[in-house]
Amino acid sequence: MHKTILLDLGKVLVPFDFERGYQALAPHCPYPPGEIPERIRATALVAPFERGELTPQDFVARLTAALEVKLSYEEFCRIWSSVFLPETLIADAMIAGLHRRYRLVLLSNTNAIHFAMIRENYPILRHFDEFVLSYEVGALKPSPRIYEAAIRAARCEPGACFYADDIAEFAEAARKAGIDAIQFLNQEQLAGELRRRGIEWEEHFSPAP
Repeated sequence: MHKTILLDLGKVLVPFDFERGYQALAPHCPYPPGEIPERIRATALVAPFERGELTPQDFVARLTAALEVKLSYEEFCRIWSSVFLPETLIADAMIAGLHRRYRLVLLSNTNAIHFAMIRENYPILRHFDEFVLSYEVGALKPSPRIYEAAIRAARCEPGACFYADDIAEFAEAARKAGIDAIQFLNQEQLAGELRRRGIEWEEHFSPAP
């Protein structure tokens, strides 16, 4: 019997498009949008930042220097977070319904800049009991450490947890930790997977006499 629902953040709850960020950065640096992602990768700064090994201020200072970007810290954070799209991929009503019956835990590879913006702008996060975030745990999926932290946050045995992640490798790593996990495709597919497991979220009303 499932007791806790674990959900990924990016491309499960909140959609994102990195191209939006590259397009927004391009006017502020000497490189075209198509060249920016490779230059970001070459810095090797993103993974340490998402493991919490760099402060937001240090990350921004080092990345803007590498990209030759002339922006304030606040301006860069705004552009860095512009990758997220406004409409969630799972309806608020569905998450609220799950929360009425189960403990909800968010499990995400993310960073302090992105998560601060998401928490402020996506009210759907109010339904979650706990957040397991890579930059706080000090480990990125698919490291076993982050799944161990998620199981502690779930407050139940791994087999009583259900998890959805858009990346197959991360879902497989969760299964290796004993969690019932699937690769997320869309809300309809998720609903089917939940129903097959007897996980309910909808309100059932009796007809009026």
